[in-house]
Amino acid sequence: MDSSVIAPVTVVAMLVIRTVLVEVRQPGSARREWAFLSNRCAMAAGAATASLVSVGGWQAVGFAATAWAVLAGALTAHIVDLRAGPAEVRREDSNDAHR
Repeated sequence: MDSSVIAPVTVVAMLVIRTVLVEVRQPGSARREWAFLSNRCAMAAGAATASLVSVGGWQAVGFAATAWAVLAGALTAHIVDLRAGPAEVRREDSNDAHR
């Protein structure tokens, strides 16, 4: 295994372990944490980021660029989903106030 793949694999493992530990303390939190996987806008942003990182990095580091691209895409999708979340909550709250 290429040594440059170890870092992104380690980060992904830490994120999964964190999710498991929080899920044990707060059941249902894993579903909320990974909800970005069902958000089309977030997944499109993540796929675009992953594509750009893999194309740009392939020439420099080869196969390891794929691992970095997947990590960058997942983190981008998660951030885009976090950004979309509060606006949706505000919209739902404002609809409830008008009833």
